[in-house]
Amino acid sequence: MAAEHRLTKLDTGVRVVTEAMPSVRSVALGFWVGTGSRVEDDGQAGLSHLLEHLLFRGSSRYGSFEIDQIFDAMGAEINAGTGKETTSLYSRVLDVHLERAMDVMADMIWRPALKEVDPERAVVLEEIAMYEDDPQDKIFDILGEAVFGDDPLGRAIIGRPEVIRDTPVDAIRAFHRARYRPDNIVVAGAGSIEHDRLVELVRGSQPGDERPGNGAPSGAPASRPHVRFERKDTEQYHVCLGAPGIARDDDRRFALRVLDNILGGTSSSRLFQEVRERRGLAYSVYTFLNHYAGTGQIGLYLGTRTDNLAEGLRVIGAELERVREAPATGEELQRSKENVKGRVVLSLESTSTRMNRLGSSVLTDVPVLDLDEVIERIDAVTLDDLRELADELWPLERMSAAGIGPDQDVFGEAMAPLGLRGAVEVAA
Repeated sequence: MAAEHRLTKLDTGVRVVTEAMPSVRSVALGFWVGTGSRVEDDGQAGLSHLLEHLLFRGSSRYGSFEIDQIFDAMGAEINAGTGKETTSLYSRVLDVHLERAMDVMADMIWRPALKEVDPERAVVLEEIAMYEDDPQDKIFDILGEAVFGDDPLGRAIIGRPEVIRDTPVDAIRAFHRARYRPDNIVVAGAGSIEHDRLVELVRGSQPGDERPGNGAPSGAPASRPHVRFERKDTEQYHVCLGAPGIARDDDRRFALRVLDNILGGTSSSRLFQEVRERRGLAYSVYTFLNHYAGTGQIGLYLGTRTDNLAEGLRVIGAELERVREAPATGEELQRSKENVKGRVVLSLESTSTRMNRLGSSVLTDVPVLDLDEVIERIDAVTLDDLRELADELWPLERMSAAGIGPDQDVFGEAMAPLGLRGAVEVAA
């Protein structure tokens, strides 16, 4: 089965990728930019996130309120997001409104006004304050610090208050020129769309100036395991364990997703069943994984009360040992593969999901596989594949840990069954 997407690279370096879905009347449209917290230095920590916010504060031809009115009048929403390595601006509109949406979004991306900066600084500072009050969010960034150390991958995407507050507008403008370059941007569309038409719209929207280059993300960061803790008066202890994973272009990513499902990615997973269903030690327990350039991250989360913390971690430690000895039964392997295939197929019924897949894959140079090939890769996963990944990624001795809760000593004692006692550091 041939790939269903089309890709064109313009002379300026902008890449345009589309996937037609004739059965729908909508178009998901997105601009994907190669900037995020990983490509920032210490003095820029948070500028990708701040700039994403400032895109909505008006462009060369459209004011902030006017942008809202335009998309409201089309019955559409426009949104954006910042990650470790990418920033995206996206919307979903009726096909008859594609040209209008493209015109406004392109002006926001290429020519942001950067005038109402101080009010948006205040908004982002409030967002940081909200994040600081939410341990279920912050715990993942503390884990990132523990796993990746001083590497930018260990920094919070949201940014540092002093950078958000004090960076001059001229420096923000220079950051935009360096990151929002044509050769660092992908325009993706999925749904009721004609590829050649979108290419022409993109061609006519581009800036005519030359923009400086910027560094790409580095390879895998080197860091030894750490245990970090932040004291906060919470009802629960929020705990994460994690370690470096595999890169986004690693062919083993299909097997890792199957393994993740078995260990803690579904309601029938081992951790969910052992920790929550059989023992009632937590409401929330699950595993997760992320892929980056040259590296990745695996991890698990547990939220539980003081009385259950040590026992919950003991059970988790036992399950991490078991997944290396016996990563799956035949039944678990088959159920997990069917789950992964089902999620992939169902998600691709969404124009937004297809657009996200296209934009992120092309921007990060990951091949866009057709659905049949994805299913073949999942079906090909074997027990030996899972065993090799479990042996490589999930040994307790390579785990870093992060915790948020009321008592550092209680947290440290609970780490003892995992072999991490006495190594607790105060989170920055």
